[in-house]
Amino acid sequence: MDLRNLGNSGTIVSEFALGTMTFGAEADEQTSHAILERYLEGGGNFIDTADVYSAGTSESIIGRWLARNPGRREEVVIATKGRFPMGDEPNQLGLSRTHLRYALDASLRRLGVDHIDLYQMHAWDALTPIEETLRFLDDAVTAGKISYYGFSNYLGWQLTKAVQVARAEGWAPPVTLQPQYSLIVRGIEHEVVPAALDGGVGLLPWSPLAGGWLSGKYRRDEPPTGATRLGENPTRGMEAWEARNADPRTWEIIDAVDAVAQETGASASQVSLAWLSDRPAVTSVILGARTVEQLVDNLGAADLELTDAQRERLDEASSPHTDIYPYGEQAVQQRHRKREGGR
Repeated sequence: MDLRNLGNSGTIVSEFALGTMTFGAEADEQTSHAILERYLEGGGNFIDTADVYSAGTSESIIGRWLARNPGRREEVVIATKGRFPMGDEPNQLGLSRTHLRYALDASLRRLGVDHIDLYQMHAWDALTPIEETLRFLDDAVTAGKISYYGFSNYLGWQLTKAVQVARAEGWAPPVTLQPQYSLIVRGIEHEVVPAALDGGVGLLPWSPLAGGWLSGKYRRDEPPTGATRLGENPTRGMEAWEARNADPRTWEIIDAVDAVAQETGASASQVSLAWLSDRPAVTSVILGARTVEQLVDNLGAADLELTDAQRERLDEASSPHTDIYPYGEQAVQQRHRKREGGR
């Protein structure tokens, strides 16, 4: 597995991170620990969790695994998140100093560690001044509670504002942004990816298989059944069955992935993950597995090298829908300038 810098920091992480949202929900503790072991055996070193995953259970499962394997702590880079509700009171959520102080300490306790390598703000908080959040994070870095910080689900202007405020105040800068990103969900390429490149921030894509759509398990006009995320809940979140099944673009993408998979002898998941890992600004792609078998298949993407023609085929099929303005071809041309002059 390739190794890369964690955004603009000096810490090194594997090109595929282990997402643990399934821990304590779709994977019990024994399975979760087996997934952790197999991930490390495959060359991975970057574990991503959040306080809100199964109401703290995911962090606790990782903490117990670390306690049983004390030598592993120095081998892994641990990332977690805070922001979403961990209770019903008004200060038990958000990015205020009040909430983040309790949230960070609670994550440290559940994980059983003295510091967190990457602490991420799970979403924007319109009620808290960005200066308050950034100053808290800078203080946490200075105190040694966290090594770095990043964001998740921020828009381009929100990321840019955070980068510029941190620079202006002389505070520690953000190093990463965790957005939803896949062959099916490419809208972040309009604003978020350019903002990340401008700010020197590495991307950590979540849902790289679009909730299972890019794994090859679903078929056109055949509602999913059985032990899959959509089989158990066809209306689940952003990947809900009806809307995506009705969009011709979905099946154009899946057909292109299947064609490349046949050419390479790889699985559809491996093709989709290999494409994403090579995108601009991407530091590490977050894998979410509920079984060891799923993880093993996903890790195979590290050995897959797509040709330029295969990438172009996937790019063309998955090109994001745009309005004529401000992201259409002519509007994009307006934002560029020829060195030699002229139109």
